[in-house]
Amino acid sequence: MSARIAELNLNSGRIPKPSNAGIHGKVEKIIPSPRKRQPEKARIVVDLPEKPRYRALRIENELIDEHGRDVKVKKGARVEITVTPKAATPRK
Repeated sequence: MSARIAELNLNSGRIPKPSNAGIHGKVEKIIPSPRKRQPEKARIVVDLPEKPRYRALRIENELIDEHGRDVKVKKGARVEITVTPKAATPRK
């Protein structure tokens, strides 16, 4: 019985992947950092179709592309944001 359970745990097809959501936005403003050690931030405006209200996110403007190179977004750039939840913690 324990061998069967171990086999099920090792089967990568059975491991649930975390859900994620993608939204589109536009870089509205680049905010310079107040200190040299802190990175600048990019203010991204998103329009959610479910809620037609103005939403803005601020992220650090130190990003890595799919090839592992450092990149920065520029004002006016169209971006796609993927939101992934953190791993669930068991409730007590």
